[in-house]
Amino acid sequence: MTNIEPWIHIPDNSDFSIYNLPFGIFSTANSSKRVGIAIGDKIIDLPEVIRLGLLDSLNIPLEAAKNEFLNDLIALGKKTTNGIRKKLQKHLCDESSPLKNHDACFVDPSSATMHLPVKVGDYTDFYSSIEHATNVGKMFRDPENALLPNWKHLPVGYHGRSSSIVVSGTDIHRPKGQTKPADSDPVFGPSKRMDFELEMAFIIGKDSSLGETVSTDEAEDYIFGMVLFNDWSARDIQKWEYVPLGPFLGKNFASSVSPWVVPLEALDSFRVSGPEQDPKVLPYLQYSGTKNYDISLEVQLQPEGEDESSTICRSNFKYMYWNMAQQLAHHTVNGCNVRIGDMMASGTISGKEPDSFGSMLELSWSGSKSVGLRNGQERTFLEDGDTVIMKGFSSTDGVRVGFGEVRSKLLPAK
Repeated sequence: MTNIEPWIHIPDNSDFSIYNLPFGIFSTANSSKRVGIAIGDKIIDLPEVIRLGLLDSLNIPLEAAKNEFLNDLIALGKKTTNGIRKKLQKHLCDESSPLKNHDACFVDPSSATMHLPVKVGDYTDFYSSIEHATNVGKMFRDPENALLPNWKHLPVGYHGRSSSIVVSGTDIHRPKGQTKPADSDPVFGPSKRMDFELEMAFIIGKDSSLGETVSTDEAEDYIFGMVLFNDWSARDIQKWEYVPLGPFLGKNFASSVSPWVVPLEALDSFRVSGPEQDPKVLPYLQYSGTKNYDISLEVQLQPEGEDESSTICRSNFKYMYWNMAQQLAHHTVNGCNVRIGDMMASGTISGKEPDSFGSMLELSWSGSKSVGLRNGQERTFLEDGDTVIMKGFSSTDGVRVGFGEVRSKLLPAK
């Protein structure tokens, strides 16, 4: 990628470089919800840029930009959303651009409130990290045959609850439900094994029709962009309920997403080959080209009352056994239709090393060992008052594209 120099100041190691320009929804004390684009330590107010006339050739309706969600803008198609990014890149690098002297186009994030970026119609959670699936299988099934027979043949997934997906900064309450102690009948109460799951999610950017399938070759046309995703999990509730139909109350109480959606095209420079898939997958899951992405991921935990957080996990999205194109192809192979704004999460992203495991379940090996924090505290699972912070970025040859962060504090059960 050729380096380009913008006139706007961008702090060193900013996630929101000139190569990124992710989309989000923000508001201020003086403005309603609207589409914004992150650049450095500023938010570009898209309605103001449209009023300035800099995007006239794209014919963007003002109501698509002055909107509570990105869905209407996404619906205009990638030609339009990629056109917005390319034109803004050009103006941000042109010293004579009217944008440079139009302060109304730029908003200080400290004066803005970020909102859920898309209206999520449906949400699917996959289970696509072989390291995570193997770890869970070793803990709860058979150390010698950790993976279930279907795991290497199809991207395992389940339909989650879209209504409880919340934006970063939204605190959540410890959920209550049934659990089954080893030595007694089922009991009801707050979960005692609260966990995070380090995930990423892609957002559908194009509708398909009922009965239509989306191939691996077509999949990227249907993927608008990606966010960080924390799939909160109550492990003890989940363990008691999941047979025979899978996750329910242990998962559907909350999932947290980062506010900025990084378009898939901004990640093109970070494509890599995925793990070898053995045995060979069925034809509809086969693909060509590089479909995995090198995205460095990190999880931090900050106890209540502490000023500093502790990094407890470093992983990478490139480890995923099943890539997004395969996930979408499998999701639609039976004719299931997808809609703009649908969100599809990766499943927990774990690496091979113990410090790359993407959940407390794995880091503490189901509570059998403690995870140390920098202040001397220890954790097996999350405690009330803990804040979980997830970050992610890609970087190569001086080019950085990042996702910001998703953070949320765990509050006591209501």
